[in-house]
Amino acid sequence: MKKRLFLMVLDSFGIGAAPDAEVYGDAGSDTLYAISRSAAFRAPNLTDLGLFNIAGTKGGAGVSAPRASFARMAEKSVGKDTTVGHWEIAGLITEKPFPTYPGGFPRPLLDGLARAVGRDVLCGLPYSGTKVIADYGREHVRTGALIVYTSADSVLQIAAHEDVVGIESLYDICAKARAFMQGAHAVSRIIARPFAGDFPDYARTANRRDFALPPPGRTMLDSLCDNGLDVIGVGKISDIFAGRGVSRSYPTHSNAEGMEATLSRVGDDFSGLCFVNLVDFDMLFGHRNDVDGYAAAMAAFDDWLPAFLSALGPGDVLIITADHGCDPATPSTDHSREYTPMLIYGGRVKAGVNLGTRETMADIAATVLDFFGLPVETQGRSFWEKVKA
Repeated sequence: MKKRLFLMVLDSFGIGAAPDAEVYGDAGSDTLYAISRSAAFRAPNLTDLGLFNIAGTKGGAGVSAPRASFARMAEKSVGKDTTVGHWEIAGLITEKPFPTYPGGFPRPLLDGLARAVGRDVLCGLPYSGTKVIADYGREHVRTGALIVYTSADSVLQIAAHEDVVGIESLYDICAKARAFMQGAHAVSRIIARPFAGDFPDYARTANRRDFALPPPGRTMLDSLCDNGLDVIGVGKISDIFAGRGVSRSYPTHSNAEGMEATLSRVGDDFSGLCFVNLVDFDMLFGHRNDVDGYAAAMAAFDDWLPAFLSALGPGDVLIITADHGCDPATPSTDHSREYTPMLIYGGRVKAGVNLGTRETMADIAATVLDFFGLPVETQGRSFWEKVKA
């Protein structure tokens, strides 16, 4: 029987403030509790799997017989962004923080960036992604200068109108920016942020692309590929790992596309890992403080889940988790330092095992490698022996 494991990351689905949340300015953050108070929230299937049986969760009641085993995951890395979270899930703990620019990018850096990409740049400040195009979009359209901005995370984002800078040209610009932002300025990600429309109705399109640093060490993806197993990325997984350790990639533009692509992979003939990121929770709702939108997106995922679970083969394993929080009910529009959920389900998995609070998300990588019978090359500790049926 072929071994297949589906690892789904619900981007930003935190379940309560981490012990060090105050250090990050996130005391009291709780993404799950925030959305659970919305009339749009509905998660009976996640609840049946054991979501509210996880330690510390609020907003719902646990069930007497969870269908999955479950844990609360702590982040050991320094940081709270997508790259750091996914790398840790894959077994690589980040100990040195990536550079951030709470006061904006220094002028000499912006001037060097402009020379490197061959275009003038605007802004250079921390900004909301929707507000920055409202404030700088007209000047960009008039001059062709790129809108460059950042956030609390280690990112340099480049916004451009699709009619002014073509999508492929914007991707090329971001690749050049990635090559330029190295050394002391090696931000975690360069993000292409195309938009369209006419002032004042500019809107970001679905053609975002991330240009991440390559992981500085080995991840479980490298181990799987080195041992002849497939690693299939759905969504922005390949971008997050700079393509390394991913044998096939299915980029998507929305949760709906991601769920469709994931369900299609169940019918594929492969042995290995299908690693999925569903980004709308974070990109469309968490960062925009849209509680009801986030809750509705979670309800849509929960509605989709039964069809996926019923399509799994008897030997398939599913892990559902998250990479960080992004509480849409707090004044901040940035990520939040939170615990994340872990639900593990399948014919090979015991139901109802409470795995407690794990010290690092790297325990997921250790468990994945253990499931495939490979050496555990990570600081994480496998929980496979505790849950295998």
